[in-house]
Amino acid sequence: MNAFSGPAARTAEMRPWACEPYADALRSGRGPLFLRRGDGWLLHLDVERWCARPDSADLAVLERCEGPVLDVGCGPGRLIAELAARGRRALGIDISEAAVAHATELGGWAMRRSVFEPLPSEGEWGTALVVDGNLGIGGDPEALLSRMSRLLVPGGLLIAETAPVDVDERADVHLVSDPDARPGAGSAFPWARLGMPALLRLATPLGWHPLDQWSAGGRSFAALRNRTTNTSAEPAKSTAVMRSHRAAKPSPGSPVAAS
Repeated sequence: MNAFSGPAARTAEMRPWACEPYADALRSGRGPLFLRRGDGWLLHLDVERWCARPDSADLAVLERCEGPVLDVGCGPGRLIAELAARGRRALGIDISEAAVAHATELGGWAMRRSVFEPLPSEGEWGTALVVDGNLGIGGDPEALLSRMSRLLVPGGLLIAETAPVDVDERADVHLVSDPDARPGAGSAFPWARLGMPALLRLATPLGWHPLDQWSAGGRSFAALRNRTTNTSAEPAKSTAVMRSHRAAKPSPGSPVAAS
């Protein structure tokens, strides 16, 4: 068995987001909260925006959604709650119990689940949302993009938020609330950061057709159409598949993930 496979791998993946300081930040609705790279680089995570009502950039994303919507890494659930209020079918998935509880309290349908575990209605979702830096999940964007193809209907829509700069990097990071915390504090986990050129470069060979790109509120987005014609959902990949990839050495002066 691969060292990263099985229940232990899922526990290792979920631990940083299931415990403090992330749960505390969601309960209070504010940070500080950071992803910290091994060399000490910090990236601020915008907890306040995640816990607020959808802003104009979020609403522009929701207006583009087609059919039932799957929000990958839904966090405290502002997007699925808004969709539910509009009478739309939407499911949020997140590996944080605190996030799922918050999303449910807002009126959204959410479950604690990794995107690489079996999910309801695989192959039937009309739109998948991967925003708020969640292209970084697992540190392997190719695996994530391939998984999205299996979750969506043929011709389904992916709306992804990218970093606002041209970057493609993978690194192990720690989740911290104290910017002065020692680099090794907490459990490390793989993460990635993609700018728009990197997303399009990786997505096209995987069967995604770029439809549109836009910026709003200092954030960058892309809409891509799934060209897959296979209507049968394939089994979910384990998170072990992603975690078994060796993270590329990050560039010394750039962050690892977008908030």
